[in-house]
Parts: sequence; structure tokens; C-alpha cells
Amino acid sequence: MALISKPVRVELISAYTAPDRHYHDLRHIEALLRLADACADMIADREAVEAAIWFHDAIYDTRRSDNEERSAELAAARLAGVTDEDRIARIAAMIRATAGHALPDLVDSAAKRDCALFLDMDLAILGSPADDFAAYEAAVRREYAWVPEPQWKFGRHAVLAQFLARPAIYATARFQASHEDAARRNLARAIARLDGA
Repeated sequence: MALISKPVRVELISAYTAPDRHYHDLRHIEALLRLADACADMIADREAVEAAIWFHDAIYDTRRSDNEERSAELAAARLAGVTDEDRIARIAAMIRATAGHALPDLVDSAAKRDCALFLDMDLAILGSPADDFAAYEAAVRREYAWVPEPQWKFGRHAVLAQFLARPAIYATARFQASHEDAARRNLARAIARLDGA
């Protein structure tokens, strides 16, 4: 975590331990860092991926739709002068990509592979064991507690169905092999529950 100074780390930990965080909290960051450890052999720029992990949900307001952009801007501001501008731009691109979990148009092939892996790690919860997935769903619902149930069901159905409609949920062969089937089962069950089946 050499790119992130101690004061910035304190700032980020404070953001991730806010009382309105139920899934997008420090445990989520720790889980992604463990996945980064497990996938270390595949990561070209470990510090950049770790920075993207730490900043990607730094700003998380369920009443807004620009959290990823604001988190990317925060990363760029906090990393300015710590590393070169191209690297900061790559980190910001990874963060922005979490808005739709689609690979950005990165010229550098190693950076593109790192981003694909980062996005897959962020979506790993979709392919987790059924109990962990259910806990994730409940935690996200608590983050959106202000949304009335009919609107929640409609919106959540759309989000989950969008992932299920993809030819592949995961971008990397590694996560396709380890998580794809379980993710499809979890998403189908969640959609059925939302539909009252």
C-alpha cells in the first residue's frame, strides 16, 4: 500500500466504517485485498490495483448516481504527487469502471488485464456460497433502506438481470472457472425471490 499514505489510509478507513455502510464497508475492502493476494501472480501493477481497491467505494451515497466518479476524483486528488499522472489515470479508470463493471478502453494491455481482474474481484461476491450471497443481498438492502419495497424490487431485479444476461459475468478465465456457475445460480435465485417465486 505504498501509494496510500497513513493519513489517507485513516481517511479511507473512516469512510468505510461509517454507520450507513453494511456491505460496502471495510470488510469488503479486506476481502478484495485477500483476493488480490490470492491472484498476485496475475497482477502486473499490484500497488495500482490496491489503490483502486481502497478508493473504489470511498464515496458511497445510495441516493446519488455519481459515486464512482467522485471516488475516482478523490483517488486522483489524494495520489497527486505520489505517482505519475498516467498511473493515476489508470487507477481512476479502474474505479470508474465499477459503475457498470465493463472494461474501459485502456491502451496498455497489462493495465487492461489488471482492470479485468480488479472488476472480477469486486464481483466475486456474486459467485460466493449461497449463504454469503444471501448475507450480501441483505446488507445491500440495508444500505438502500430508504427505498420503498416495490421500487427496490424493480430496481434490484434490473441490476441482477443485467449481470445474468451477459455472455460472461466475469472478464477473466480464472474467475469464469471459479465463480461463473455459482454466480448464475445465485442471481437466478435472487431474481426468483424478488419476483415472489
